Amino acid sequence: MDKTAKYRQLIKDLLSKYAEWVSRQLEPGMETRLIFDDDRDEYLWLQIGWSPQNRVYGTTLHVRLHNGKIWIEQDWTEDGIATELVKAGVPKDDIVLAFHEPEIRSMTEFAVA
Repeated sequence: MDKTAKYRQLIKDLLSKYAEWVSRQLEPGMETRLIFDDDRDEYLWLQIGWSPQNRVYGTTLHVRLHNGKIWIEQDWTEDGIATELVKAGVPKDDIVLAFHEPEIRSMTEFAVA
């Protein structure tokens, strides 16, 4: 399996694991939705629904594959998906914390771009 296919599957497995765990704890009226677009290498975890007072619609996690690396565009998970990716064997230089400004990325242990 090539690196891109391996990363696709790993991302989908992690998002599915997160979504399954969170779905068991959701308030009534809330949904977890996963969107996997292998053609464009975009992977999203959305929370949608209604709380008692208002509409909830938000991206919990957005990951994409770009130029052979995993770009984390949005991450509101407790420990961060980057931690799980590293535990799964992804080198830190293949992970871009895209939610940080490029100048800040160089101060992390992860790839700049």
